[in-house]
Amino acid sequence: MTHRNIYNVFKENVKKRGRKCFISFEDKRYSYNETFQIVNKIARLMQEQGVIKGTKVVIMLGNSPEFIFSVLASFACGAIIIPINTFFKGEEASYIINDSEAKFVITNSQFKSVMDEVKENCKNLTQLLSFDSDIPYALNIYQHIDNRSDNEIMCDATEQDLAVFIYTSGTTGHPKGAMLTYYNILENVESALIVVRTTHKDKFLLMLPMFHTYTFTTCIMLPVRLGATIIILRSVMDMKKDSFRKILLFQRPTFMLGVPQIYSALAKSTMPKWFIKLLYPIKVHISGGAPLPMEIFEQFKNKFGMPVIEGYGLSEASPVVALNPLKQQKHGTVGKPLPNVEVKVVNAEEVEVPTGEIGELIVKGPNIMQGYWHMPKATDDAIKNGWLFTGDFATIDDDGYITIVDRKKDLIIVKGMNVYPREIEEVIYTYPGVDAAAVIGIPSAESGETIVAYIQQKQDEEIDEKALKQFLSKKLANFKLPKVIKIINNIPLTATGKVLKRELKSMVQKGIV
Repeated sequence: MTHRNIYNVFKENVKKRGRKCFISFEDKRYSYNETFQIVNKIARLMQEQGVIKGTKVVIMLGNSPEFIFSVLASFACGAIIIPINTFFKGEEASYIINDSEAKFVITNSQFKSVMDEVKENCKNLTQLLSFDSDIPYALNIYQHIDNRSDNEIMCDATEQDLAVFIYTSGTTGHPKGAMLTYYNILENVESALIVVRTTHKDKFLLMLPMFHTYTFTTCIMLPVRLGATIIILRSVMDMKKDSFRKILLFQRPTFMLGVPQIYSALAKSTMPKWFIKLLYPIKVHISGGAPLPMEIFEQFKNKFGMPVIEGYGLSEASPVVALNPLKQQKHGTVGKPLPNVEVKVVNAEEVEVPTGEIGELIVKGPNIMQGYWHMPKATDDAIKNGWLFTGDFATIDDDGYITIVDRKKDLIIVKGMNVYPREIEEVIYTYPGVDAAAVIGIPSAESGETIVAYIQQKQDEEIDEKALKQFLSKKLANFKLPKVIKIINNIPLTATGKVLKRELKSMVQKGIV
């Protein structure tokens, strides 16, 4: 009996498209057959070291073929993978390893300083595996797989088994481990395929961090399911190099996943019109991870003659909840819920509100996590009667399109009036010279909260605060106007470009900004 799991899904495409290029990375190419053989060898090594079904394996690797090898080899063993943010320091990585009770870590020498701390702090670790020899206490994977069999593994993981723990960014306290099954991920992929209509002929341009759930599902799991090609960039910084244009010209990617900053950079790039018209290969551009300002949407569409498709998701939903249909977009919305996904907007009493009214978005479907690892109360707070409470304020229109208004926790209340920071940020982004904007509320004895806008200027630009205030006063009601505007050098952002407002508030409290 063949169980439905990700390793077996990959194996089916190896049989169908074995000689096809699966991974392209810098000067390396790996066919489906070659990848399958490497994965099977790594899986056997892992099994010899004690990895069995249900074993938790932490993966801390940058964008590379080795990340994908590690994921598929772990799945071949029936293990649960835990991708770790590559920006984490030793203490942050150690917390996740200890909290998840992971026994194995797969990494490389890029993270040696982190691993030095992990080795000291994580006494339950059984083995540390590395793709090179520069971590002396780690087992070098490539040195130990040559004499292993590359025959397929008999993987008995079922779709109901846990596959991935995604640790959320931790808006309050420590990050929480969202538990996802094979079923959650595979169903999310199947639903997304119906909307984006990609096929095995597509080539996926992967440049966002692989550890992020958004990239993981859309640019790794989706191509694995299709039998498509993944073109890996080491990071988004590669877009600024000549190699990026060569990738467009010679490798011809057709599908691109990005965040607003990437589309802003493309809209402002010096790419000539004749190149865009005759040679630009990408047909589908999807934006997520952070809200896409209308200004960036319009600039990109004007330059490239096609829209950016905005979607919405969260780690606890595997992660995709909604996407704009390719030919029926509504600008400013995140589209409709995926097939098989239900959504509602509810008030503080958890009662559904009328169409068009603002409330908290709740989600139900096969993509919803099983809960938070070892956190029953947090799980009960997040999932009620099968509905995931997202913590996002939203509206749903008559056609079922969702508009995300703001994060529930970011709501500012000024003299009893609700102020949604994103509305103010959208207007600020239309002002010349703005690179990034974040609006937060600061406690005030007089009005409850004072609105403060933090702005990061574009390079070689200078913003006049008084002129900006006058600009905003013509576009926003008086109670929504920031009392204070501060120009700062670096607004704290996540790996996908979402503003870390909790960190910004902490910086404000400490007097750093």
